[in-house]
Amino acid sequence: MSYKGGDVKKGEKLAQQRAGQCHTFADGGANGVGPNLFGIVGRTSGTVPGFAYSKANADSGVVWTQDVLDSYLTNPKKFMPGNKMAFAGLKKEKDRADIISFLETLKA
Repeated sequence: MSYKGGDVKKGEKLAQQRAGQCHTFADGGANGVGPNLFGIVGRTSGTVPGFAYSKANADSGVVWTQDVLDSYLTNPKKFMPGNKMAFAGLKKEKDRADIISFLETLKA
């Protein structure tokens, strides 16, 4: 299932290019500079075991729905002030839709 007409294959490539240096995507994958993103859609923020989240992220209570991820990926610092992610965001709606469509496939 795609999000807003997103392309899963393009999203996988974009995710690797834009987030792969900090995050892993495999089931059981290690945390890096950022937490493993397998199963992120539907997960509560700040709950990946073994990752040291910022207080802002850990205490946010955010559930990562597709729409919430869209808002977050647009401008992470504006969405969640105080988070540690050094990422300016994705300005193109199509890029966000592609990545979110890919993230949606990462489930057991």
